[in-house]
Amino acid sequence: MEYKVLNNGVKMPVLGFGVYQMPPEDTERCVAEALAAGYRLIDTAQAYGNEEGVGAAIAKSGVPRDEVFVTSKIWVSNMNYERAAASIDESLRALGTGHIDLMLLHQAMGDYPGAYRAMEDAYRAGKLRAIGVSNFYPERLVDVCALAEVPPAVNQIETHPFRQQRAAHETMAELGVAHEAWAPFAEGQNGIFHNEVLAGIAEKHGKTPAQVVLRALIQSDVVVIPKTVHRARMEENIDVFDFELDADDLAAFATLDDPTLPRIFDHFDVGTVRWMLEELVRKQQLGGEALY
Repeated sequence: MEYKVLNNGVKMPVLGFGVYQMPPEDTERCVAEALAAGYRLIDTAQAYGNEEGVGAAIAKSGVPRDEVFVTSKIWVSNMNYERAAASIDESLRALGTGHIDLMLLHQAMGDYPGAYRAMEDAYRAGKLRAIGVSNFYPERLVDVCALAEVPPAVNQIETHPFRQQRAAHETMAELGVAHEAWAPFAEGQNGIFHNEVLAGIAEKHGKTPAQVVLRALIQSDVVVIPKTVHRARMEENIDVFDFELDADDLAAFATLDDPTLPRIFDHFDVGTVRWMLEELVRKQQLGGEALY
């Protein structure tokens, strides 16, 4: 496994296992298989509803806790200081652990400055080893970095062959924030696994298009968290450290970037933002307790 050293000195694996949209009843099995296959970064979130399955798998795996890098995320409904602080404690309980290696704000919505301050306090208390954000595009990321006492270590955004996020990557590099990709396989869209460019590079190296995608992103200094429920795919996805793409390969990969294609999740769409904020408004009306 290769590692990325974050801006606070914490080491984060450059390849991990994501559990987004993974049913709670399948999570423990899948995470156990991922750990057995060699994964040491597990990415979950409060909104996924499967933190307990992640925690159970880690506890039963036999892998020492300090060898597993666990990421979770604070959901929109917990975006103020009090709810965020309570939700961090609830995530610790659900995961069955004394610390979370990386906690992210899931969206740049609601009172995220207040929620970020709660993460800073939890970081100082030793509950979180690193903190960061998710889906914070350059103007929001600059805002957080300018105001934070503990700079964000990671920003997790949609990144894959068809949306390579070069401009956002440059901003993150300037700010010392690690770039992490969600949906590195574009959720299977645009015929990614049969793409001629990726297939050609894969044939050259005796690999699969999926492995080429992960290798290209890693070589571009992007952390990746592919998701699968199949053990064979888990093993395929982690088998990307025995080859290297050359300049021609990376140039060909770069040609796939197409900002005109629809986003998987459009954070700039007013209807989408309203839909996500509905939950926050409901919680405020109900008294503001932390929500899962």
